Amino acid sequence: MVVTEVPKLASAVEYFFKIGVEGKRLRPTVFLLMSRALNIQIPQQTSNVIGDANLMELCGRQNRNRIAEIVEMIHVASLLHDDVLDNAETRRGIASLNNVMGNKISVLAGDFLLSRASVALASLNNNEVASIISAVLEHLVTGETMQMTATSDQRFSMEYYMEKTYYKTASLISNSCKAIALLAGQTTQVSTLAFEYGKNLGLAFQLIDDVLDFTGTSTSLGKGSLSDIHQGIVTAPILFAIEEFPELHEIVYRGLENPADIELALEYLGKSRGIQKTIELAKNHAVLASAAIDSFPESNDEDVLRSRRALVELTHIVITRTK
Repeated sequence: MVVTEVPKLASAVEYFFKIGVEGKRLRPTVFLLMSRALNIQIPQQTSNVIGDANLMELCGRQNRNRIAEIVEMIHVASLLHDDVLDNAETRRGIASLNNVMGNKISVLAGDFLLSRASVALASLNNNEVASIISAVLEHLVTGETMQMTATSDQRFSMEYYMEKTYYKTASLISNSCKAIALLAGQTTQVSTLAFEYGKNLGLAFQLIDDVLDFTGTSTSLGKGSLSDIHQGIVTAPILFAIEEFPELHEIVYRGLENPADIELALEYLGKSRGIQKTIELAKNHAVLASAAIDSFPESNDEDVLRSRRALVELTHIVITRTK
């Protein structure tokens, strides 16, 4: 789906799909499992012909699986564009594409992936799903803009931080899970449960990512440790630390451009329960995600049940990961 006849563009587009730098692949894993977890008989199915029913099910599963391909292309496109905006030098443990090929090629490669994702999305012939996934693109832009244009008050607001986190990270997972449920012919109630799973898993994932930015290493994260604080981005651990030590507010307010201020901020963070509170919040969202799966319609299909257990297990993996 990402093949092109232009050699340099081909190299750029395939850069983060190569073996070894493809990332954790959390999102496609979630979506493929969600497709199987919702692979249950729909009462209103009208076909009485076994052959037709099997063909319909095969096509339906292929369409649901295609969401994983579409969203992975959207996700990688957003990374390419983000790296240009952030002047990033590394991504996934290697040099970022903009660092290797320049900003113009990186932007064009991201645009190419978005165009291919759009073509694949149109091929699903489902206007509601197309609208949902299109909203994800809008949310990615909204979240990035919220981060870039936040006022002083907004930078120190936990509510603003969580809203931005939903737009930047959780919306893509939640709305894609909802799209898969709709393609599976599920009810509004089940689609909402799928959405809630993705939303809470995405929030938990980002909260732990923010913790790892302080506690992880550059090697394990595939990016520079302390990258957020060096960019002046205020995340949950710092926000919680400010609640305990109000004097930290003034230090962060100055912009964290001075290395001495960064060291002082880290000292306050170390004395606070900022890290612990962020982990606890992530665990709360993981519990909510797990509860959504437990509320799915009953099934005796072992493949369905195994996929649901895996989705629950992912909530534990997300909050206990070290990279």
